[in-house]
This record gives sequence, C-alpha cells and structure tokens, in this order.
Amino acid sequence: MGNTWTEDHTMAGSDRGCRLSCLNEWESPDYEPSLPVSEKSNPLTRNIDRALANHIVRMLQACDAQMFQEETGNTYQKPLSELVVETLLEVSKRVEIFLKDPHDSLIVLSGCGTSGCIAFLIASSFNRKLQEQNHSMLYSYIIAGGDRALLFSQEAPEDDAEQGRCTLKKTCEGKRRVLFIGISCGLSAPFVAGQLDFCLQHPEVYTPVLVGFNPPHQTRDEPIQGCAFTFHSVVQRMKELTKCQKAFLINPAVGPEAISGSSRMKGGSITKILLEVILSAAHGATFCNTPITHRGILQHMKAYKQSVDITYTQNEGISRLLEAAGQSLQCGGRVCYLGWGSLAVMGLIDAKECNTTFGADHEDVRGFVRGGYTELNNNEGSLRSLGPEFCIAHEDFLHLVLPSLSDQDMVLLIYTHSDNLSEVKNLARKVTERTSNLHAFYHEVAGDTTAAAHQDEINKLCSSSVKITWPSSSRSVHMQWELSTKLLLNAVSTGAHILKGKIYQNHMIDLQVTNSKLYGRATCLLQKLSGRPHVQCAEALLKAIYQVDRLTEDIILSDISTHTHIAKNRTKVVPLALVCLLAGCCLAEAESRLEQQPIVRDAVEACLP
Repeated sequence: MGNTWTEDHTMAGSDRGCRLSCLNEWESPDYEPSLPVSEKSNPLTRNIDRALANHIVRMLQACDAQMFQEETGNTYQKPLSELVVETLLEVSKRVEIFLKDPHDSLIVLSGCGTSGCIAFLIASSFNRKLQEQNHSMLYSYIIAGGDRALLFSQEAPEDDAEQGRCTLKKTCEGKRRVLFIGISCGLSAPFVAGQLDFCLQHPEVYTPVLVGFNPPHQTRDEPIQGCAFTFHSVVQRMKELTKCQKAFLINPAVGPEAISGSSRMKGGSITKILLEVILSAAHGATFCNTPITHRGILQHMKAYKQSVDITYTQNEGISRLLEAAGQSLQCGGRVCYLGWGSLAVMGLIDAKECNTTFGADHEDVRGFVRGGYTELNNNEGSLRSLGPEFCIAHEDFLHLVLPSLSDQDMVLLIYTHSDNLSEVKNLARKVTERTSNLHAFYHEVAGDTTAAAHQDEINKLCSSSVKITWPSSSRSVHMQWELSTKLLLNAVSTGAHILKGKIYQNHMIDLQVTNSKLYGRATCLLQKLSGRPHVQCAEALLKAIYQVDRLTEDIILSDISTHTHIAKNRTKVVPLALVCLLAGCCLAEAESRLEQQPIVRDAVEACLP
C-alpha cells in the first residue's frame, strides 16, 4: 500500500484526541472564514490520506455522526434544531394537502449531481408507495443534464439557469399547483437558482422549498451567466417569503465533508434523510391517520441516527471491503457493484460520482442493476443506445465485463434477504469462474432464518461478507437499508481512491474542473495548498487546463465556461498546477514528476524545501 501510517498506535491515540478537540472546531468563526461550511475542510480528517483502512472508516464514521449533533448555541442550526424540525413539519403538512387533493398538482424534486440522483431515488420510491395505495402518482424529478446524469456526471448543465427554468416549466405544464423542492448542498447551483427564481415569479402556482447546508449569508453571490440574479439574491427573496410560509428554507449545517466539498457524502445522506422524513410523515397522515407532529418528526430523524450507528457496527468488515477495493484500483483493476432493487441504484450513484470527485475513469468503479432500465424506471427509459458505458443490467455485466475479469478486479454483491438469493448465488458462481475477488454486502432482519442456507452457500463463494442485521421489519426499513448501503459504498469508494493516492490531506486534489463551482474550488485549493497569491494560482490553473507554459491574451479574456469546456478533456489539472507552483517548473517537468510518483501527496511534498 502506498498510503499508510507506519505506527498504528500513534494513529489510534491521535484519533481519540482529535475527536474531542476537533468535533466543533469548524464552527469557530476563525476557522477557514472565507469558505462556506460545505467547502471547509473537516478537522476530523486532516490526514486521512495517510490513514490505514480501518482508521479511514473511523474518520468517516465521526464525520457522519456530525449530521446528528445537538445544537450547541454556536453559529449554526443543526438538523435536530427546533427551527429545522418545525420547518420539516410545515413542509410535510403541505405535502399532505397535495396527497389529499392531487388533482392538477405536482411535487417536483430537483438537483444536480448527487442531489439530482437523490431526487430521482425519492420521487421513484414514493410514487411506488402511491401505486400501492391505488393513488395517482404525484412526484416528479429533474436532474441537471437529464437522465444520463444518473450514470455519468454532467457538470456543465449545473451552470445553466435558463435550462433549469425551462425544464421545470415543461415538467409542470398544465399543473395549477406545484410544490417545488430544489436541492443544492452548497446553495450554489445556477440550475437550481433559475428554477427557484421561476417559482418566485409565479407564486400563484409554485411554492418553493430550498434544501442546502450552508447558512443564507454563505450563499453563492457570484453573477450567473445570462441572469439578473445570483443564488444569494434568490435566497434573500425566499427568506422574506418564509415569514408567511409562501416559501421554505431547509438549510441546517452538518459540518464539512470528510473530503472537503464532496457533497456526495454527508450532503447526499442528509438530503435523503430530510426529504424522506417529510414525505413519510405526510404519507402516514394521509394513509394511516397518523398526525404530523413535532415529536414524530424528531423521532423519525433519530431513527436515521440509529441506522448510521447500526451500519458502523460493521467497521471491521467495511475496512476489509475498502482495502480490497483500494488494492484493485492501485493495480489498475476495477470495482464492480452488482446490486438488486433500490440498493443497486445506490451503487450506480456512488460509482458515477467517482469520476468527478477523484478524476477516475468511468471503468474504475461501475454499478449494475438487476433488471437494468426496467428496474430503474427513469423518465427517459433505456439509454443503452448511447454506448456500452450506459449498459447497466446484470446481463450487460455478464457479456461486457465478466469475460475480462481477473483477480485484480473486485466485485461486490449488494442485496437483502428479501431478494431472490438463488439469483444472487448463481451470479456469484459465474463471477468466481473468472475471479476470486468476490465480496458480499447484505441486509437481514433479526430472527429471519428463511434465507440461511442460501446465504451460507454465498458466503463460501465470497472472500468476505458484511452483514447488517436490523431489529425489525418496519414500513421504513427499506429506506434505512438504502442509507446504510450509501454509507458503506461511500466509504469503500472514497477509501479506495485515498489508498490509490487521489487525495491530498483531505482535499479532492484530482477533481475535474468542469463547471464554475469546481473551477472556483480548484483555484481556492491551489491558493490554500501553495500559499501563493490568488492571481498566481488562477494563472497556474489556466496553464494546466490549456497545456501551455505561457497564457495568450485569448485565454486570459475567455470566460469560465470556455475554461471548463476545455478542462473536461484534461486529467490531473489541479495536481499539475500545484506542482508547477511549488517547484517553479514547466508543465512537462510537472507531468514527469507526477508520472514518477502517482501518489499526489508524495509528489507534492517532494517539491517542498
């Protein structure tokens, strides 16, 4: 392994002390004051790029626990804060009204990247619940870039406010009443800002709800191309309307991400939790005559805390999966998730975000779903015609991937004991014909032994198995399984890329610079890590993007959208720029240094005096 602590006991001792001293450090007004919460680095993970697999998992556990911290009276509201719970309650009551009178009504969930994927997941899940009640479907989702963004990151559309507005208008055509839930973890995506602005212009139809995890004063206030508003100005207008409940802001702080800015992790998890709490309470009131109460909302939130705790009881098994995935990526192998039902969708979401977050190739981590697009049931149907990378069924895995598998490739089965275990077993046997590097992650309910014999056979085929046992089979247990699966897969893919050397300290050093948010993040990161002036860092970034040692006037005068369009075809943009800054060298020498030392931190530290 390239990235390890040499003294295990040192890490263990520092880990305990760090938790106590760093837990609330990010809340200090003096801690990285120029950055919003969602972009700060988490003090709990400062040296995660040097940690062993089991310590990586413990750090991720500590970060996820921040989602459920009690309010301390400091700067930020938390998810369990009184005001946040009250807002969840009021939005849930609005949903209940729509459920009881669905005629010409629609509830739209929209977002970019992981947020858009979570919108898809939740809209699909709650529409199925409505079908079970013989109720007309009420939910719709929008994701920036369309359905291909469910499988591959489409960062450029996130900057298009007009496209967001037009998509919302088309989705809601003919509806007289719309509850719009826009999700932007950093309160920054122009795509969502355009939709919120459209809602505010048509209050007779739309009630906007904004979900994000920064306080209003940290909202992005940069100009949006082609618009007279900023995200910040939209939020200020919404704040005024919250006083008469014509708009709602749900924006608790959950602390910085384990890997700074990686909102696919806590941001995605808490989005799923908050929206499921809102919709579940409304469904309970509509179909089970269970009143929506402050106490009920709070209890439901705390049930998700228990789900997180239950998942991390399996730290040892999660660490084994993380290490196996890391070994595969380090030696040029692949990680494949083979899943069933909505847990397979969690695999798709996790895999597709690796591309932007870690600069990974789309083959590095891939997800496959039993039933393919039939199971996915997305708006645009099958996307197979777009190319083999959009082939997502188990049959596609068997035909396109299995023949070339080797022991360097890791395969992870993801299922529950309510799935067809004969299918799981048969697929496992086919995989072991090509590789012994097969693992399983599954959920079961305590006391249910009906699947024991099948599971024993599956365990014998696998190098390792991680079992999560749940105390009861409640109505919401499947949503708990989804969250648990998300946490585990986030840990596995993040940890694997850490072991591969794709993280510097706790920063996404190898991120793709493919939209304005990521462009700004890259510039700030270069400034923080190099200590050089902002102008110098901006120039170094442009040189790395355009692959030149001298900037022309045309490059300097081009706008950010032009830079990000060029950057989508580049690799190692930020590492190259950072090495150039620290070593004072040309791009060719920086490339040579990174080829000789692929672990970014080692390459960077070799440049330091």
